[in-house]
Amino acid sequence: MTRDEVFALIVERAREVLPDLKNHEFKDDDRLRDLGANSLDRAEIAMLVLESLSLSIARVELFGPSNVGGLADLIHSRLEARAA
Repeated sequence: MTRDEVFALIVERAREVLPDLKNHEFKDDDRLRDLGANSLDRAEIAMLVLESLSLSIARVELFGPSNVGGLADLIHSRLEARAA
């Protein structure tokens, strides 16, 4: 899975959790918090993405990235490591 596909999956799950974002054009530097996601929403989005990929990442690591692009980078790097 490419990094862009991971990003698209994050966007898809964010729109599921936050339907008001259905027409938002996501960018790497978008912060879910700034888009109206509270901490529970952000955790749910991350968990839905990880479940979709059958990937496990410690929750504490998921709080590191400050924007959608950073989250995509983190998840993509873990997918790459798993594939190696």
